[in-house]
Amino acid sequence: MNMDFEKKLAIPMEVKEMYPISAKLSGIVEKRNVELKEILSGKSDKLILIIGPCSADNEDSMIDYLTRLRKVYDKVSDRLFIIPRVYTNKPRTTGEGYKGMLHQPDPNDKPDLFKGIIAIRELHMRALSETGFSCADEMLYPENNKYLDDVLGYVAIGARSVENQQHRLTASGLDVPVGMKNPTSGDFGVMMNAIFAAQHGHTFIYRGWQAHSFGNPYTHAILRGYMNKHGQPLPNYHYEDLIRLCDFYDEMNLQNPAAIIDCNHANSGKMFMEQIRISKEVILNRRYNSRIRSLVKGVMIESYIEDGAQNVGEGTYGKSITDPCLGWAKSEKLIYEIADMV
Repeated sequence: MNMDFEKKLAIPMEVKEMYPISAKLSGIVEKRNVELKEILSGKSDKLILIIGPCSADNEDSMIDYLTRLRKVYDKVSDRLFIIPRVYTNKPRTTGEGYKGMLHQPDPNDKPDLFKGIIAIRELHMRALSETGFSCADEMLYPENNKYLDDVLGYVAIGARSVENQQHRLTASGLDVPVGMKNPTSGDFGVMMNAIFAAQHGHTFIYRGWQAHSFGNPYTHAILRGYMNKHGQPLPNYHYEDLIRLCDFYDEMNLQNPAAIIDCNHANSGKMFMEQIRISKEVILNRRYNSRIRSLVKGVMIESYIEDGAQNVGEGTYGKSITDPCLGWAKSEKLIYEIADMV
């Protein structure tokens, strides 16, 4: 093979023994997992808000952000269920650029996957212990999920991974809700087939084992916009798009019909300020149409301490080094406005 095998990495069980989760923290994860499933199944009418940086690039600024978010959450938890984005894996369209804390716990240093595995587990554990949040992360590498499966509260499958068989089958064996994004082409059928696959059991190879999954009934859709044949971003959060998604769900008779609307990415054309308007439009459509209200369970917003984005190495505290994010002052105001609209 045209590669060097540089070093053998610790298996998940070894890492969990090095950094064990306490019974108290396990209880927090389980309690939040139950509450989230009640929302996705329609037993609770709270709105899900998945919010946080495009990528978790710095432990201190992430905990700072989550601490601020917790104070706001305590005031709106009767109407919103907040899941912070702590995305430690960053998919790259061309393979170039910062690939997330898993690859580079220090964005200015060379990749070190073992240090990265430790760093992402420590970050999620700090989030739990210091703020009481079990967080969302993207499952970029299905075989790596075992390093975090006892601390996560939500798993997202990205637009470029949703067609991959291993992602679909691994999702079918997870015990936390999984959101499947529409592919970059915008094809709803691909996303719905992924949800169907993940809601059913399978026998497949996972981490060197023959594994059998039992299906994940809380797998659901995430609409993130799409790219047309000219490479231009186009939205799929409008009223007509949501009705179309309702029709897809009706035709396929899936369990716990649900959708989250990603207000950034192609839906905003990565114009981060547009997330304010988009999230409010989605909530207004929920109020106008009972089918949409029943299906659309929440919104996703990319938010950090400072507005916008910067290049790696520029050093502005709490500013994204990947996609531009909504700054904290605007984010805090928006959370209260969303809570008042629900």
